[in-house]
Amino acid sequence: MSVPMHFTRYAVYYTPPEGAFAAFGAAWLGWDVARGLPVAHPEVAGLPAPVAEITATPRNYGLHATMKPPFRLAQGQEEAALRDAFARFCAQVRPVMLNGLAVTALGRFLALMPEGDTTALDALAAQTVRAFEPFRAPLSEAEIARRRAGGLSPNQEARLMEWGYPHVMEGFRFHITLTGKRPKSELQELREILAAQLLPLLPRPYPIDALSLMGEDAQGRFHRIARHVFTL
Repeated sequence: MSVPMHFTRYAVYYTPPEGAFAAFGAAWLGWDVARGLPVAHPEVAGLPAPVAEITATPRNYGLHATMKPPFRLAQGQEEAALRDAFARFCAQVRPVMLNGLAVTALGRFLALMPEGDTTALDALAAQTVRAFEPFRAPLSEAEIARRRAGGLSPNQEARLMEWGYPHVMEGFRFHITLTGKRPKSELQELREILAAQLLPLLPRPYPIDALSLMGEDAQGRFHRIARHVFTL
């Protein structure tokens, strides 16, 4: 019998279902959140740097898009209650259909981002943030300082203090991170290589029809606790 894992933080992510996309993404990043195991990187020709270097920053988080950013459990809350609330939430929301996903530069890193209208997806993300606020512990002074260190606009500061993260609600942009920050000179070549690898694996239109409850271990790596398909 395995010993239950202790998680330092929790989050709600979108993670893809089992299949070619999830398998490639786990290997590309080097971490499989579903199995909680490292994965050997694939051989991809023409890259401007080793895969391990390109993916070092997002590796611990696995292939995902953040819906409810990582949080510590509030005093008096327990993982079991969070699991139950997560299952109930997923039974009460509807799938969102995107036109597709495209490999896109977001600043100096690459991510899969939605094509077309994202109104319904943005609403789902906001709903997810609100639903799990009762489980989120207030930010510590150190956590606030780390977020402020990168520079925040007044609106980002307000969201940080209200929701614990600056890039939610009006600041939300759905993205599945594929790389860490890279030199601008690499981005176009890297985007073309990743698009050639990924686009054949992605359905069009692309459904967002499930969410995953995640836990962060003591080494800072995220594990999938549960994935629930929406049932409405």
